Amino acid sequence: MAPVKLLVVDDDPAIRNLVHRYLSQQGYQVESAGDGETAWALFEQLKPKLVILDWNLPDTTGYRLGEQMRKHTDVFVVMLTNRTDEADKIQAFTIADDYVTKPFSLVEIGARIAAILKRERSLTPPEPQSLAFGQLVIDPVRREVTLGDQIVVLTALEFDLLYCLASKPGRVWRRAELLQAVWDYEYVGDQRVVDVHIGQIRRKIETDPNHNSMIKTVRGVGYQFEVTAS
Repeated sequence: MAPVKLLVVDDDPAIRNLVHRYLSQQGYQVESAGDGETAWALFEQLKPKLVILDWNLPDTTGYRLGEQMRKHTDVFVVMLTNRTDEADKIQAFTIADDYVTKPFSLVEIGARIAAILKRERSLTPPEPQSLAFGQLVIDPVRREVTLGDQIVVLTALEFDLLYCLASKPGRVWRRAELLQAVWDYEYVGDQRVVDVHIGQIRRKIETDPNHNSMIKTVRGVGYQFEVTAS
């Protein structure tokens, strides 16, 4: 079986080389770049499954580069950054599947990448069935969500989170349970990362932004998907 292809983009040569070497030792096929132009050329050539993007690059930003990559492919994106501001995280999660702040451990990076790659394989059951709730249809085979006749554009992680909630309507999920079920590893950090993704999904599937009819907040606990199936 061919090794999974990864692209590491960071303008700091010490960090870039360290991550490159570690991931290569884990059995991945890795290429790396220190600027956006080189990264894009390698991206088109390598066609990686996952890209690790530093936010600050000499000729662009990791966000813009990731946005460009996501327009052309369904590549997984992990943002790697010094930024810890909540607004930056919310912006990053519109195109990224995970967000890692510096300083970080190589073991953590490896665990997060493995969890993201595993998610794609494990979320689709042998004979998956589409889920229909009124005008909302979630297709796990095509990994596609439609609302009426419009396709809802979700990141890979947003799709997995929505599918997890919708596959068991009525169940109340604690944030820690969603982290374990969707992220598929022991998440180290603020559990409010779940809230950020829920907010992104709501903005995309709720017709009335002032009334959450599908994903409900259960105060002091977590979230619940509750809508009558068609």
